Amino acid sequence: MNTTDSTPSTFQSAHTLLKEFQEKFTVFREYFPLTIGIDKKLIVQLPELDRKILRTALGIHTNSLRYLREMAKATARFDLDGNATGEVTETHRTHASKILQERIRNKTERHNAQRKAENAQRETEQAARQRAEKLNQLTAKFSRSGS
Repeated sequence: MNTTDSTPSTFQSAHTLLKEFQEKFTVFREYFPLTIGIDKKLIVQLPELDRKILRTALGIHTNSLRYLREMAKATARFDLDGNATGEVTETHRTHASKILQERIRNKTERHNAQRKAENAQRETEQAARQRAEKLNQLTAKFSRSGS
């Protein structure tokens, strides 16, 4: 796994690294709650890893909706081999639930704002059509009576 190549961005490299982790480790593929300090275990197993890219990849993974959903209901954390290594505290479950709720609320607000904007656009277009229609009617009426 060569993650030290010069790549366009850390973000792309982090995504590539995360895909490699998902291929190699079931805990990443299945979005199991990771044991605390898993970054250190990854560096021991894969010493060539760039720490900045590793932190970014882990951040992407642990902030994903699938991971947060698992954390919100989980009771155990897992190591790279898939062995339970500790428990998920109520604080961590609550934190994951709050983040999920915030994301759902933000998504709903964005959706509602978009729908409101689309409705306003439709109303504006309808009003413009009605004005054009009335103008055409008036034009037709006065062009006939003026003849």
